[in-house]
Amino acid sequence: MMRTLLFLLLCFMLFAPCTVHAQKKVKKTEEKPEQTDQLSLEKIALSGLAFRSIGPAVTSGRVIDIDVNPQDHTEYYVASGHGSLWKTTNGGVTFSPIFDGQTSFAMGAVTLDPSNPKVVWVGTGENNAHSYVIPGDGVYKSEDGGKSWTNKGLKESQHIGAIVVHPDDPNTVWVAAYGPHRASGGQRGVYRTKDGGETWEHVLDISDYTGCWELHMDPRDPDVLYAVAHQRQRYLYTIISGGDESGIYKSTDGGSNWNRLKGGLPQTDVGRIGMVISPADPDVLYAVVHAKENGGIYRSNDRGASWGKQSSYITSYPFYMQKLFCDTRDVNRIYAMDIFNQVSTDGGKSWSRLGEDKKHVDNHTLWIDP
Repeated sequence: MMRTLLFLLLCFMLFAPCTVHAQKKVKKTEEKPEQTDQLSLEKIALSGLAFRSIGPAVTSGRVIDIDVNPQDHTEYYVASGHGSLWKTTNGGVTFSPIFDGQTSFAMGAVTLDPSNPKVVWVGTGENNAHSYVIPGDGVYKSEDGGKSWTNKGLKESQHIGAIVVHPDDPNTVWVAAYGPHRASGGQRGVYRTKDGGETWEHVLDISDYTGCWELHMDPRDPDVLYAVAHQRQRYLYTIISGGDESGIYKSTDGGSNWNRLKGGLPQTDVGRIGMVISPADPDVLYAVVHAKENGGIYRSNDRGASWGKQSSYITSYPFYMQKLFCDTRDVNRIYAMDIFNQVSTDGGKSWSRLGEDKKHVDNHTLWIDP
């Protein structure tokens, strides 16, 4: 009896799949002709389409910096945190990766030579202080719009904050070097080249734990520079973001000498600062200051000689965001990069949220058409 049951069970297991398969075949032959025709038409219609890349997205596509060809605003470069460098020549309809052949894919800055937009400078290594940022291998230069690249050094910085090119002398370039993320030393502060990147001079050296992540030039006078320094130590599970060396440093001789700005700004236990020069009136500076005491938005009307606190607003994660941008025509209109973008229309006294529809939050940069 037991053998009979086992035999019947084995037969069922062997022939059941065949039965199901046969049923499926019968069902397929019974499909209506119009259904088959519809499927064929859909395949024909889709066969002419191909997937195309429209640019970086999601985590690797976190946009860190943008620079636009001043002679053609449909051409611009997008530096992404982990997704390398991208270029568009049609106003953002399509993007092409132009840095994939290099040894770094983490970006910190991209800057075009204002006298020749074919010359592109790139600083590798993300310029934020989050736990997952990736180091780079220095500064690169392209002289053909991104078709080919040459590494110009500063590899020990690992994270480049900003690059500024002299408007009248393309061989003179300044670099804000943020320095290693998880170690002391390296190349930090501000470096200057006068020979197109062949050699570099360390013109602002603060300490082994303090580097520069922003660098601004007065649009009226290329000898006037502002460097924003950030003292930081990142560990596996935490960060010491701040100290007595964080601050805004100013040079009036093209970077040869620097002085730390005081005049009302917090000076002790200072975290990351974001600064901007108003294009509408370059005498006006704004700073968003993360500090243990008296942090907030500060404004200077005299090129940094004195500062007044406008409000207590700072961004949600100063070590990760904290950039400011000014309207090109309205001196009182400021934008703050935050989880949700913020705007002030009264010189930083009050702030409101901008729309975030159809885009990811966590904002790091902005470009305003002049």
